[in-house]
Amino acid sequence: MTTHDSTPVAGSAADTAADTASASADDRRAVTGKRRIAFAAYVADAGRLPGLQTLLRSLALTNRALCEDVVVLHPGLPDAAFDAAHRLHPRLTPRTAAGRHDVFRLDGYDTVIALTPALVVLGRLDALLRLRTGVAAVPRPGPDGVPDPRHGIPDDGLLVIQRQDLDHAVPPAAVPDVPESLLVPLDSRYDFRALRLGDDLAVPEGVVVLNFADTPTTCTGPAHEARARFELDDEAFRAAYLALPGAKHPDLLLHLALPFPDGSRPPIDLVRQLAEIHRGRGHHDLAVALLGEAVAGRPDLPRCHETLGVCLMALSRYEEAETHLLLATASPDFAPRAYGQLARLAWLLGRTEDARGYALAGLESDPTDANCRSWYARTSEMVTAGATAPDTPPGEQLAHVALFAEGDENAGDKVLPEAVRSCFTADTGPGRWHQQHAHLLVDEPGLERLNARRAVIVGGGGLFLPDTAPNGNSGWQWNIPDDVLARITVPLAVFAVGYNVFDGQRYRRERFAASLRALVERSAFFGLRNHGSVARVRELLPASLREKVRYQPCPTTVARHLDRRLAEPAVREDTVLINCAYDRAGLRFGHDYGHFLAEMAAAIRAISGAAEARYAAHMPADERFVDDLRREHGLILPVEPLYLLSNDAIRDLYRRTRLVIGMRGHAGMIPFGCGTPVISLVSHPKLAYFLADIDRPDWGVSVHERALGARLAERALAVLADHPAAVADVHDRQRTLWSATRENLALLRELTGLPDPFGEPGPGADPVVPAPRSAVGEDRAAPSLRTAPPTP
Repeated sequence: MTTHDSTPVAGSAADTAADTASASADDRRAVTGKRRIAFAAYVADAGRLPGLQTLLRSLALTNRALCEDVVVLHPGLPDAAFDAAHRLHPRLTPRTAAGRHDVFRLDGYDTVIALTPALVVLGRLDALLRLRTGVAAVPRPGPDGVPDPRHGIPDDGLLVIQRQDLDHAVPPAAVPDVPESLLVPLDSRYDFRALRLGDDLAVPEGVVVLNFADTPTTCTGPAHEARARFELDDEAFRAAYLALPGAKHPDLLLHLALPFPDGSRPPIDLVRQLAEIHRGRGHHDLAVALLGEAVAGRPDLPRCHETLGVCLMALSRYEEAETHLLLATASPDFAPRAYGQLARLAWLLGRTEDARGYALAGLESDPTDANCRSWYARTSEMVTAGATAPDTPPGEQLAHVALFAEGDENAGDKVLPEAVRSCFTADTGPGRWHQQHAHLLVDEPGLERLNARRAVIVGGGGLFLPDTAPNGNSGWQWNIPDDVLARITVPLAVFAVGYNVFDGQRYRRERFAASLRALVERSAFFGLRNHGSVARVRELLPASLREKVRYQPCPTTVARHLDRRLAEPAVREDTVLINCAYDRAGLRFGHDYGHFLAEMAAAIRAISGAAEARYAAHMPADERFVDDLRREHGLILPVEPLYLLSNDAIRDLYRRTRLVIGMRGHAGMIPFGCGTPVISLVSHPKLAYFLADIDRPDWGVSVHERALGARLAERALAVLADHPAAVADVHDRQRTLWSATRENLALLRELTGLPDPFGEPGPGADPVVPAPRSAVGEDRAAPSLRTAPPTP
């Protein structure tokens, strides 16, 4: 995994290179099945480079929110020949090639949109990005002048190539002969010949790509005027892109806006947009550098002060953050949002009364503000709870550092802390446990409270994630400075934590890697919840520390062993529960969300003949699936709002269904732990990692899978047809996880001195088993479904 030794300058080539390396390091397409798309163009000689540059400008100006890789194939031109093209696009990569036919064998991509320097883009290319089969092209006229798909693949026009279909169908010849069965005809507007228009005909309305192949350079007329719109110098092109209305792709916007021209004062809205991009990527220092200069001496910029305050908070520069957020409250339009952030800041610092006051001030500004209302409720409950301290002496308690969901937050994060505590003690309440929210700053009083306890347990959940409540102290979700961590004197155990970085997610690793090393060095036990996380974290550690990283399954996956009530046979309803997730939807779905939705609709219709399909929402935001499914496909699913249920009610709901099809990690792990068969919709590596750990990769299907609907329905109907065998297989897989957990808990009892809440293993207890064979190569192809139910 790549690390960066220095902080690049905003908008520099180093910044782009660092981002590219970071994205490559977190490429887990082999696990998630995520489709990688590229544009490709062959440049036969230096004389075609101006045409390439015009093509790139047209692509950016007509598709402002699109920024895929652009691979420029060439016969061996010098690197300097592409300097002008690099200035136009941040993800351009030259590659030597024997000819244009090499677009059919472009390594590292699943979908290739082949262009030529003779093309200009006049409209949106979304429809091309959604194509999933064969080789698509506008048919060329046959001998009789009629367009004929069988006339072959054009060598001077647009192509959309699906590599999956060609890997075995196209021989490694100089010019591939694509089988007729793979040809997909496109409408002529996607490759319209300018030659047809002559010097006087207007470009037809709706033309998306205009092709100037074989058109004399001396020609004039409407077609050439359309091309001339994109023949701009760099300064004019940058200005034209920045002036476009609507959302722009972050990569393109940063690349074309930075660095600012010398002597110019950029518009304040543009500065704030760029800062928001840096913030979204975890580059809070770059955002602060931009905004700090822009707002100096300008108290009249509340929106910028709010963004600056949030970024300073992410760097743990709390005093400065509070100052700028207070400046933002001067505007009635931004006061509620700023007060909500101030409430969070005060809460992070343990100033509960201040947090409550800020939340109340926000409600006075806008009584309907949901964030301020949530903070007011949370801090009011904390004040009440703080008035009744438990009678248990601190030395008899364990400290638990975790995320503790409240209200209508993630249902999985409500169940998880209780499951962790159940591994150590039968009593999971405040009498036995001191609760420390991971996001709260561990200051000197906080350190004293931790050291007063018997031990500190950190976990579980995906705490190794950079962009949920970022802080500058650790770079992950536990807000603890290294020097404070070093002064924890009681046993410290990291238990069932996950490395939750998304496929394609970029973040800086320096602070996280240093904090991680300090954490592993200090920990008496360091257990991660899947072998994928173990591998990722070991990559960030020196060799001397790697063996300290152990495998500890998420305790939700062994719930039947933690709670004897769950071991009893479940009385099941004739239902299938479905769950989807929408946080970081772009990273989850890419360009395939429409495909995913249509395939899910087909699968639900097929499954509904065997059981009632219902929807299990872990968060209110999850219900977007139900809304989209009804609007786009006319399907209505009853909703089970798990975020409103108690932990017992959540487990009971998952116990009583016959099958769960889930995208969230705990929409698979919780029902599995209760003994219910699961199928995972893989949009994040952690789902595939879990299935590898239990040696059942075929219990998952990628959300990008071309035949998602058919494969999902096939697998689900097989489970429902022989349900007892499927349940027995879940129980069998669970035993391996419980065996690993029991071994680890034996080590932890030596550290904590606590008795075993489960008693000694009885006769015939499962032996400790090694890692399943499929966990060794976790970066393999995305899991696929079996055609038959598993053998119990």
